[in-house]
Amino acid sequence: MEVVYITIGVSVIVAILFFIAFIKSVKSGQYEDTYTPSVRMLFDDELVSEKKEKEQNK
Repeated sequence: MEVVYITIGVSVIVAILFFIAFIKSVKSGQYEDTYTPSVRMLFDDELVSEKKEKEQNK
């Protein structure tokens, strides 16, 4: 029965640590930009094409 108490205690401590890490990441602005990652893959080819054109013009 003691093992159950230890397991519950450890799991609560781990949950609190993950919650603190989540709060810190939200406060630091890690999740601010939700639009750019979804459209970045659409514009990567254009950026590569522009780079190649600039290199060829030199």
